[in-house]
Parts: sequence; C-alpha cells; structure tokens
Amino acid sequence: MSRIAAKFKELKQRGEGALIAFVTAGDPKPELTPKIVETLAKHADIIELGIPFSDPIADGPTIQGATDRALASGTTPETVRGIIEDIRCANDVPLVVLTYYNIVFKHGVDGFVKSFAAAGLDGIIVPDLPVEEADELLNATKRHGVDLVLLVAPTTTPERLGRICVASSGFLYLVSLLGVTGTREKLSDSIGPLIASVRKVSRVPIAVGFGISKPEHVAEVIKCGADGAIVGSAFVNVMAKYQDNERRMLEELDTFGKSLKAATRL
Repeated sequence: MSRIAAKFKELKQRGEGALIAFVTAGDPKPELTPKIVETLAKHADIIELGIPFSDPIADGPTIQGATDRALASGTTPETVRGIIEDIRCANDVPLVVLTYYNIVFKHGVDGFVKSFAAAGLDGIIVPDLPVEEADELLNATKRHGVDLVLLVAPTTTPERLGRICVASSGFLYLVSLLGVTGTREKLSDSIGPLIASVRKVSRVPIAVGFGISKPEHVAEVIKCGADGAIVGSAFVNVMAKYQDNERRMLEELDTFGKSLKAATRL
C-alpha cells in the first residue's frame, strides 16, 4: 500500500477528510520550502509541490506569480528533487509533485519518475497529460512505486471518466469548476452532484480542488462526499503577502492550515 493510500485509509478510520496543501516549490526561495512544508504538515495530510514551469496553463494569476518567484530564485526540477530529499530527512508526510509534461518528457519519463521516487516522492500530477496519452508515464509510475493522480473535470464524459478512474491511483483529482486555479468566494452549486456522479465510478479516494480557499469550502466538499480538499492559491497568497518576513509567513500558514484541517472533521 502506498503512503498516500495508507493516509486516506487512516483518515477514513478516524472519520475525517484529507487536507491536501499545494505550494510552488522554490517560492519565494528554495531553502524556505522545507520549512514551509514542515509547518503545513502539522495540519495537512498530503503536501503537493508544484515544479515551476514557464507556461503553467492550468494556473491562475496567484500560482503564476509563485511560479515567477520560484523561477527567479533559480528553482529547477533538480532543485525540487533536492527539496524533497531534504523534507524526507525529517518528515514522512505524503508528497506529490504537480508538473507539466514538458518537464517530464525533457528529462525522460522513466528517468524522471525513478529519480523523484528515489528522493522520496509518493505521487505525480500532470494536468496537461490526457489519459489517452498517459501509458508511458503510467507504466513508469507502476515500476517505481509512485501514484499517478489523474484529473477529472465537470465536462469529462462518462466514457473518459471510466478510463481515468481505472488508471488513476492514490486519489482522483476532481476539478470543481471550469477555468484555472484561484480562490473563489463561493463553490458551484453543482459540486455535490458532481462528486456523487464520480463516486459511483471511482475506485480511489476523491479530492476536490480549484477554488477551495476557506474552511467552509473544505467542510462543504467533505459533506458532499469527497475524501479530501485541495487548497493551493489561498496558501500561496499568504506566502506572497509575507515573503519578506519568514517568521510571520510560517505563523500565518500554521494558523490557516489549522483552521482548514479542523473543517475536515465532521
């Protein structure tokens, strides 16, 4: 059983949902990311690290800004692999990277997965890789014991949903709305029926992302039947606000993370 699967099993036994926290690795500087993860891991059950990429098509302005700061600080995929190694020296929190396929392809699919697995990675999300073209990466993740987390959108057809659910492992990333990442004031009224329809097909836990930015959002998706909530832009906003004050940044992330995690306990 993978570390991600074990975490969801543990949470189910405790009767609570998963809080999955996303940050861009290297934002605002690479040496700070392990400290950020250490802080978030006090409350978050899974940490998602974005590998900065020059054309993040699925991301809104907040995470694009984080990507720009990370790239300006010199963060590369190799830097992120080193960050994961540093995190693993002190923490066993499940770690997932979100990366665009250009980065994976450039490094060689098997080599990329093998090297990150050796560093301590548990899962990979590639938002611009459709399931129809994912066989090579899927085979590589199976070889090296890494979960491949695939995405489902509100527009996903029943046929594609079935294929995605068969291929995905660890958890299924359910995109709550059309568009790009970013905070929202209110979740779509369709989120409940959407979770219910995917629940009928998925054999792995379902985590909802895009627009989840408040404790009440987290509570809502868990009440609607999701196994977890993914929060990204809201954490990144805190990091951007206090990027020149490390102590305050970590304090605010700790407080915010605690409030979000409390909302997963129904």
